[in-house]
Amino acid sequence: MIFWIAGVAGLIVAYLFGSIPTGYMAGRLLRGIDIREHGSMSTGATNVLRTLGKGPALAVLLVDVLKGVAAILFAHWLEASLTPPVGLDAQALVPWAVCLAGLAVLLGHGRSIWLNFTGGKSAATGLGVLLALSWPIGLGAAVVFCAVLAISRIVSLSSMPAASTAIVLACILEQPLAYRLLVIAGGLYVIARHRANIARLLAGTEPRLGQGGPD
Repeated sequence: MIFWIAGVAGLIVAYLFGSIPTGYMAGRLLRGIDIREHGSMSTGATNVLRTLGKGPALAVLLVDVLKGVAAILFAHWLEASLTPPVGLDAQALVPWAVCLAGLAVLLGHGRSIWLNFTGGKSAATGLGVLLALSWPIGLGAAVVFCAVLAISRIVSLSSMPAASTAIVLACILEQPLAYRLLVIAGGLYVIARHRANIARLLAGTEPRLGQGGPD
């Protein structure tokens, strides 16, 4: 019973890692504002860049990435610390526990308990999950993101190919089934969070870096 209770508690901790409203806190601490009432009204690093500047935006981006890393490392530590019930293979359980923790931190970022279950699009936190899960997949996604951003200067247009790249790499590289499912589910979740951006991209109204508007 203690094993399962600890497992559930671990998922709650991963969710709380993700739900830390980094962009919102930056607005409150630096200017005493609710960043959701400025710029694109998003708590993401892109809106922090528009509203607060490069330094705060970089800090928010790094913390959001580290939230994903922390959730995965915590899941590994917790599983290594617990003794599973008789009959359960601890080694076989670890990938699935990590998978659930990764989904929990993504959900926390997108549906933060501190922001009435709203939040960001989970791209940066998803990158942190990928880097902690399998650095080749995370690096591949990051390279695609940077390349598309350098060409288009559109963050949303860069995030979605990066998520798609992670899915492809997870399928072609040798990974546990649980990790593959996590990357597929997480990548699709990040893309789904960009539904409004897709509509604006098709309409030709999606802003580029340096411009105001939704992100």
